[in-house]
Amino acid sequence: MRQYFYDIWRKANNNETLEAMEKIIADIIALHPEYHAVLENRDAMLERDYLPESGQSNPFLHMGMHIALHEQLMTQRPAGIVSIYRSLMAQSSDQHECEHRMIECLAEMLWQSQKDGQAPDEQAYLDSLRSLIKN
Repeated sequence: MRQYFYDIWRKANNNETLEAMEKIIADIIALHPEYHAVLENRDAMLERDYLPESGQSNPFLHMGMHIALHEQLMTQRPAGIVSIYRSLMAQSSDQHECEHRMIECLAEMLWQSQKDGQAPDEQAYLDSLRSLIKN
């Protein structure tokens, strides 16, 4: 998967034609200039471990979470996520920040699912997302 990020970033920087999903990923990468050096240094970074206990954030995981959120919005799954997203965007002019807030909920749901050894709880996820909406 990491190689896919490198390939897309190279194609985007060379103004090569991108498939629809590649365009989404290139846009996500573009929104994260803090990761550009990682993607421009493939040989040194491809196999690097990012350990949370060392305070390191995994750029590939982070961007992957953005991709997952975009896929949820495109497929409208779970049902109701698009209306929640629209409500959050109506309260904020910063799409990237809005996505980060939603990704925190997604990460929590995935962590809880893994911890419990159960399928992700879509209703709990939606409830968590709804809690982000200011009344």
